[in-house]
Amino acid sequence: MLSPPSPPASPTMPDTLIPRRLAVLLLLTLGCAFAGNHIAARIAFDDGAGVLLAVLIRSGATAVVLGAIIFWQGHGIRLGRHAWGWQLLLGLCIAGQSICLYSAVARIPVALALLVANLFPILLALLTWALGGPRPSLRQGLLMLLILAGLICALDVPGQLAGNGPISSTWKNGVLLALCGALLFASALWVSDHKLKDMRGSVRSLLSMCVVFSSAALVSSTELMPSALELPQHLHGWLALGVLALLYGTGFSVLFVTMPRLDMPRNAPVMNIEPVATLALGWLILGQTLNGLQMLGGGIVLSGILLLSYRHR
Repeated sequence: MLSPPSPPASPTMPDTLIPRRLAVLLLLTLGCAFAGNHIAARIAFDDGAGVLLAVLIRSGATAVVLGAIIFWQGHGIRLGRHAWGWQLLLGLCIAGQSICLYSAVARIPVALALLVANLFPILLALLTWALGGPRPSLRQGLLMLLILAGLICALDVPGQLAGNGPISSTWKNGVLLALCGALLFASALWVSDHKLKDMRGSVRSLLSMCVVFSSAALVSSTELMPSALELPQHLHGWLALGVLALLYGTGFSVLFVTMPRLDMPRNAPVMNIEPVATLALGWLILGQTLNGLQMLGGGIVLSGILLLSYRHR
């Protein structure tokens, strides 16, 4: 799931878990909701909406919902002196990931952007190793190579290289932005797991959303991303922005409320439905299609990520 890191389950698990069939159905629904968020973003971008506008609307709406949940639960926002710096870094990583991923979605087919961004498990394993963590096992290394081979097929690199003309700069920029988003998301997960793991998940994510909103607002006041605050030109563009905020905010909030009862160590790999749902929705709604080689590569990527997820958990 290419979105802010999901909070861990609370230390005290409830006595009863949701039956597995219902838990899997709920996670599948949430994965489709997050996929719909990206489809709605592409519709808004095609209608002239700026990337920063979408990030502001999404992060602002999600922060309001998270704040309401924290208030309802009666939790306070307290951080240790040394935690504030790491929390700021976490929020900046999520802000960068959001901007990069939406910028990629605006340039290349949504399914491809999600496939590239889903390389974050590989990058997280390598980052953890580089920062003194355990070295990836031989099995993990082979799965990483398999995923990269599948990604080459999914991006149709052979077809791009065999083309008569140069590779489109839009295509290259979109792929690089999605890859940058994956790296930033992996960095955010590392900070969350190694430096802020004792913080309540809802508080950590609320503060992250506040940093994302503030960062996007700050960037919009500069000339770093001209036209990034452009408004949609038609009603369907505005509706797409509303759907974007609704799907993401609702999905994220439901995940918060139900996560302690979802048996996430067992059921979390179900969330890998998001790229598949994105591919289906991109075809049905946007008319974006992939050739046979790209479909095969996408299947290899998703299978490898699924195996890595099961191994990790």
